[in-house]
Amino acid sequence: MKVVVGLSGGVDSSVTAYLLQQQGYDVVALFMRNWNDASVTLEDECPWIEDSNDALMVAQKLGIPFQVIDMSDLYKERIVDYMFAEYEKGRTPNPDILCNREVKFDVFMKTAMSLGADKVATGHYARVNSSFDENGKEIFHLLAGKDNNKDQSYFLCQLNQDQLSKALFPIGELTKPQVREIAKEIGLVTADKKDSQGLCFIGKVSLPQFLQQQLVPKEGEIVEIFKDSAHFVKKTPEFSSKQEELEFLSQKISYQKSDGKVIGKHQGAQFFTIGQSKGLGIGGHKESCFIISRDMENNILFVGEGHQFPGLLKKALKIDNSELHWVREDIRLKNGESMDVMARFRYRQPLQKATLYQFEEAFYIEFENPQSAIAEGQFASWYIDEELLGSGVIS
Repeated sequence: MKVVVGLSGGVDSSVTAYLLQQQGYDVVALFMRNWNDASVTLEDECPWIEDSNDALMVAQKLGIPFQVIDMSDLYKERIVDYMFAEYEKGRTPNPDILCNREVKFDVFMKTAMSLGADKVATGHYARVNSSFDENGKEIFHLLAGKDNNKDQSYFLCQLNQDQLSKALFPIGELTKPQVREIAKEIGLVTADKKDSQGLCFIGKVSLPQFLQQQLVPKEGEIVEIFKDSAHFVKKTPEFSSKQEELEFLSQKISYQKSDGKVIGKHQGAQFFTIGQSKGLGIGGHKESCFIISRDMENNILFVGEGHQFPGLLKKALKIDNSELHWVREDIRLKNGESMDVMARFRYRQPLQKATLYQFEEAFYIEFENPQSAIAEGQFASWYIDEELLGSGVIS
């Protein structure tokens, strides 16, 4: 069986290629060139050249065919432009999830199949297996990686059954230290290479620096909202239905400048995210101040003091039905149905007890405990035991 490995120049994909070779697969390595604009990298570094050289050395060491494919135009169109547009709207996109959905398991996978591959493999810490339903149809299950510290199933939350049927994740059964040990034992050049930091498709550039390439800085005000604000002392209304209650719990508070006090300036609301405390330049508080809301129209950041500030916490989130994705279509909720799950809306966030609710108008996740810094544009995903069942973009 022929497998194309997305060889990224890191230790995870290197060991992935080696393990598949050991299992008797006919392995071919493809390196994706994702970026070609040196103006946004740091210190004139060009990470993709270094990474492609490392990937080539790994392929030579393993004695497998190696090829570079240029996907930079596709990345710009499907990931970068989308990111700029989302940040400009005041949303918080996840480029890693988009990269997997739009590039690695779409165009890259199709390219691999056109080269005669039966499967595509990546160095993700996740697992896939399958079972058969009562009609004999094969159902593919996306499972968390065995290494709790590195589980990357969240980044794969937008994959579908067809993509999973062609995907292999060999290191999902291993821990990161085990992967490095294997790389050292067989003498791979990537054995001690640090994991890439920063944006998945550029390398070491920080997000604010990257956004400033296209989003123009513009001075605005930072307004502090206080715990005794009228927004937080309202009586909870009586609800005529569960949907009405969920709509209330997931609602975004609309703050006005007059609700609080101006305590500072910033250089553009689009460069900040909900829950952020660093980079605000605010002093004179016992606890850190966190961004609780952004008024994009008037370029105002609203902040509140402390981790437990009421404006940071919410019990529920809403997902438009058009932004809803089930990995397991066979158990998709019908209108009026609910399901108890474990959920998260950030990578490495500990899974939280929650209940899903499907209505004709929208989909909701209600958490057992209030959650901090739920932001529009983030992906929420949900699990039962180790299996990721679906995901959606928070509205």
